[in-house]
Amino acid sequence: MSSHNLPRGLTDQGLTYHVTSKVNRDAFELEPGEMKKLFLTIIELAKTKKGFKFKLWNFCIMGNHFHFLITPEKGQSLSEILKWIKMVFAIRWNKQHDKTGHFWGDRFYSREIKDERDFWTVFEYIDQNPVAAGLVQKPEDWQYSGAYHRKNGIVSIVSLVTDTAWRSDLYPSISFRGLTYPAIEVCPSH
Repeated sequence: MSSHNLPRGLTDQGLTYHVTSKVNRDAFELEPGEMKKLFLTIIELAKTKKGFKFKLWNFCIMGNHFHFLITPEKGQSLSEILKWIKMVFAIRWNKQHDKTGHFWGDRFYSREIKDERDFWTVFEYIDQNPVAAGLVQKPEDWQYSGAYHRKNGIVSIVSLVTDTAWRSDLYPSISFRGLTYPAIEVCPSH
């Protein structure tokens, strides 16, 4: 059975996904930086307090949306992980702003990563989000991203692997910014 056909709540069998979600009405509610920091804290709490097991290979938090390149570990549900992160953030945001109601727009968008090339294409796309938006010159300058966390050795959220199984011949741009990138561990045979 393809992962695209899995009903909500079923486990995702160790597959890797590109996930994105937008704020309701595309509002820039993830501004200012304190809201992005709160979102980062909640991602960390999902792992430490709630006990969700997942590898977050890359991420970027923008003003009105976020991107994850994420692999739930076997037995974990992508839907449950994201539901918890988004719900807890919305509750805290509403409380801080004395608001009620929906924070997020749609549930979330996810797409299964097909192969190594797809992995690195999405990885780089996520890195380039703040650059393309004109917010920074280099991806590692965006404080709310995997690139920044890798560059600064912050490993509480982003998953780093010391194995260098990635192939620079397949995706040469991953090696020239002096950043540590994870080894490939995507899409087991299914």
